[in-house]
Amino acid sequence: MCGEGFPERDGVICRGCQGEAPYSDASSDAPVRRHAVVPLEEAVGKYALHDMISIVPGRFKGAAFRAGQKIVSEDLARLREMGRFAVAVRETADGDGAAERALHENEAAAALAKRLSGANVVCEDDPVMGRADFAAGVRGVFTVDARRLAAVNMLDNVQAVTRQDGTVVEAKSAVAAVRVLPLYLTRQAMAEALSLLDCPLFSVLPLRRARVGILVTGTEISAGIIEDKFIPVISAKAAGYACEVVENRIVPDDAAKITQAVRDMRGAGVDLLVVTGGLSVDPGDVTLTALRGAGLADEVYGAPVLPGSMMLVGTLPGETGGKIQVIGVPACALYHKTTLFDALLPRLLAGRAVTRREIARMGEGGLCMHCKVCTYPKCFFMK
Repeated sequence: MCGEGFPERDGVICRGCQGEAPYSDASSDAPVRRHAVVPLEEAVGKYALHDMISIVPGRFKGAAFRAGQKIVSEDLARLREMGRFAVAVRETADGDGAAERALHENEAAAALAKRLSGANVVCEDDPVMGRADFAAGVRGVFTVDARRLAAVNMLDNVQAVTRQDGTVVEAKSAVAAVRVLPLYLTRQAMAEALSLLDCPLFSVLPLRRARVGILVTGTEISAGIIEDKFIPVISAKAAGYACEVVENRIVPDDAAKITQAVRDMRGAGVDLLVVTGGLSVDPGDVTLTALRGAGLADEVYGAPVLPGSMMLVGTLPGETGGKIQVIGVPACALYHKTTLFDALLPRLLAGRAVTRREIARMGEGGLCMHCKVCTYPKCFFMK
């Protein structure tokens, strides 16, 4: 990645690009601040060196005293209740003047927070105890650069944690946090962390309200031999994202008729086309052939996910430019509550390109356990 030579034993990329600092001076990470730890009674009139946490089981956990807060005699009883009989203090509220080589944990967390968060992510409050928390600014799909997240977490003394990539998050819900472990983080360590954050690490992609067309294929359905069940299932899932179903069609397994139905839906202003049926290897299944004839592009067919392995995603040219998103749904969506469709629909609504690489990564965790009580998305499936 960096173009520099490195020992073969380090792997396919150098240790630096893996987020390590193999040649850094370990001594530079030694504590650089001098402070006093004094008996509680001697702390009166001085200033707390760091946030001091209070825990009341089942009721409260948080900073009862903030860094820089002046300790007064009335505080002593509370500190004793917290198990504090000696405290770290400094003489002034704004530090000890030795900031050249290190940042206080809260300063460091605030600086990292500014670089970590992208669009539609907000830092909830000022950092406390070296920790900054992030929340979604809108309902949408949470997106995180997993490779760079791992690189950040390879560094000493800095931790970043997030929701899983691709998760649908609600506005104001927690999505991430960053924690600085030592009381003071050296500026060298901060520089190493910031070097990995030249662009935001995570963001939330808002969901659009799509104009949905549902195209059901199958001669047995169009002839009235069996009743269609796809339209109500797909309509309900689309409604869950405030999308409008503007067109429904049922056509036989005839490539020409499927292609014509696609053209009609394009003319109706559909910008998300959901096609059901006709995606297997059965000789009578011609849906994929018909879509290709209508101009299907960006095609990804097949996925290492069960149920949902014969899923299709792609795009078709729009009526007046632009693209119509296409998602092909196999028959498993009729009898399984959750399939790959449930993971892909919000990603498409968020405008996120669904690539072969992303689909391939779903193989790990892609086997649904068909639990008696389905808790998706609060489970490992498709994560």
